[in-house]
Amino acid sequence: MFVILGWAIVAGCVIGSYVLEGGHVLALMQPFELMCIFGAAAGAFVVSNPKKTLGATLKAIPTCFAGSKYNKEKYLQIIALLYELLQKSRKEGMLSLEADVESPKESPIFQKYPVVLADHHLLDFIVDYLRMMSSGNLAVHEVQDLMDAELNTHHAEAAVPGTAIQSMADGLPAFGIVAAVMGVVHTMGSIGVPPAELGEMIAAALVGTFLGILLSYGFIGPLASVLNAKAKEAGKPFECVKCVLLAAMGGYAPTVAVEFGRKVLFSVDRPSFEELEEAVKATKTPKAA
Repeated sequence: MFVILGWAIVAGCVIGSYVLEGGHVLALMQPFELMCIFGAAAGAFVVSNPKKTLGATLKAIPTCFAGSKYNKEKYLQIIALLYELLQKSRKEGMLSLEADVESPKESPIFQKYPVVLADHHLLDFIVDYLRMMSSGNLAVHEVQDLMDAELNTHHAEAAVPGTAIQSMADGLPAFGIVAAVMGVVHTMGSIGVPPAELGEMIAAALVGTFLGILLSYGFIGPLASVLNAKAKEAGKPFECVKCVLLAAMGGYAPTVAVEFGRKVLFSVDRPSFEELEEAVKATKTPKAA
């Protein structure tokens, strides 16, 4: 929603100021210039990125127009789930989590938290490390190194769409110049036409440069920034889980371990201590699936 609003503001201010100065909107309507710029940029985008990147980018673009995937309420679900699992392992031993870990979708504990079940990447991350924790004595620093390596891989993959779109945005001004030069070449080849027609041809050529810069900095570049922000946001639930599980492995009680996870969240989404305490207490009460 905010992406569309921002684009509307950009287009409205740029074109509005042009019209208020007495400019003619029809002079900016140059479909062939636009085809040259966007077509060349799209072709370069396909050439410069492997198939996986193209697919990941096309899949990620719609997320720019959606709201945040995680908020305070959803983080509370993640933390409450971890607390309940750690509390069970503390009372009954790590082996008591075997059934929950092997079949999380059938686990009564996991079924209370649909947010986690709906995110298969996060679900796999949780059950994989719980499985490792229940398999034997592991050094905390070794598990931390493994988590860091996995999260680095996750962050690198999540950043791919934003990087690809930013590269496309960086090339648009250059393709705008290409379109403008082609327009100038066409104009110079028609030097014998009346001055009025010649002026229209020169104006059309200059629109190429205008469109390339406007599309780059007003539309495509900001889209890349949104994708990068989404990528950083997507990694935060994993960092929360990592801190909670490492704290538990370090010997902290579940009530303290979940506090480690709360602290790494962005301030806008971070639940207060009181809210976390209420969520923890609520795990003792049956929840609707």
